[in-house]
Amino acid sequence: MADNEILFGTVLDERFRLTLWEVCQICEVSAEQVAALVDEGVIEVEGEAPSNWRFTASAFERLKIALRLERDLGVNREGTALILDLLEEVNRLRR
Repeated sequence: MADNEILFGTVLDERFRLTLWEVCQICEVSAEQVAALVDEGVIEVEGEAPSNWRFTASAFERLKIALRLERDLGVNREGTALILDLLEEVNRLRR
């Protein structure tokens, strides 16, 4: 990154919620890909039906990591769930 490069972003807190459509747009994935991760228990959502799903900031972060593990590293869904759980445990222990 150059010294004069400006970065923009949004800080998400736990009051912030994203819909399934917003998550798909931001992550450039299909609703089916996200639903598969939710169905497998990799990602937890609020709401019963996909049209009512809401993703917290922590669920969204977990989703981004899961998609990266699957897309970039070829990790299967079960491996993704395990890695995410271990990463959360490491972060918990560090705190």
